[in-house]
Amino acid sequence: MIKKVIKYIDYNGVEREETFYFNISRLEAAEMDASSRGGYDQVIQKIIESQDKGEMLSIFKEFVLSAYGEKTADGTSFIKNAELRNKFAQSEAFVELFLELGNDSKLAAAFVAGVLPKAPIQKTE
Repeated sequence: MIKKVIKYIDYNGVEREETFYFNISRLEAAEMDASSRGGYDQVIQKIIESQDKGEMLSIFKEFVLSAYGEKTADGTSFIKNAELRNKFAQSEAFVELFLELGNDSKLAAAFVAGVLPKAPIQKTE
C-alpha cells in the first residue's frame, strides 16, 4: 500500500493537500495476471518494448485507478468501488499524480512496486 500526499488546486481555485491511498491486493494481482494473455508482467513488458505511448498511458491510468481506494479508520478494510474511482479520476489530484508519475519513470516504477503485494502470488497452471 502506498500513502501519497498530493498538493493540487481544486476547481474553485483553492489549493489543497490531501492524503490518498493505493493498493492492489494479492487477489486483485492474481486476477490481473490471469486475465492478461501471458500474464500482466508480459503485457506491460510488450507495451514498453513497443514504445506505444498511448497504450502505455492507457494501461498506467487503468492501473493507478484500479489501485485507488479509501482505507477505513480502523485499518481493517480498503474500500474500492466505481463511485470512488470515478470521483478520484475526475479530480485535479489525479491529474497531478498522473503527470508526476508520467514524467518520472523512477517514481512510476516505485509507485507500481509499492502498490503491488509484497507476498508472492501463487500461479496456477
